[in-house]
Amino acid sequence: MTENESIDTLYIPAGLKTEKEIYSGFGKSELIQAVTGATGIAVIDILFSLVIFNNLPAFIIILLMGIFASVMCVQKDITNLSVLDMAVNLYKYMRSQKTYYYKAIDEWRWNQQ
Repeated sequence: MTENESIDTLYIPAGLKTEKEIYSGFGKSELIQAVTGATGIAVIDILFSLVIFNNLPAFIIILLMGIFASVMCVQKDITNLSVLDMAVNLYKYMRSQKTYYYKAIDEWRWNQQ
């Protein structure tokens, strides 16, 4: 190769996002998941804090913590995985087959039986 020849290199960009995000790691689909989770927590919170125990400060604190937790669980990190995605992947892995149906033999003495 001479100095005049150009070397073709492949450039693979990293960190590209396919959807528009509200802020880093939090887009429209994560917003829908967070609102759904916060609504579920709010319903359970209303049932326990207001109906059963009749405690308004506990209702407000648990509601705010539930909103914070639901947003943090669906926000994606730099690996494009959220805490919820990791939990789903772990559940799928735990439910998958991990038993291998084959017989292990000694590779050096396989003719002697």
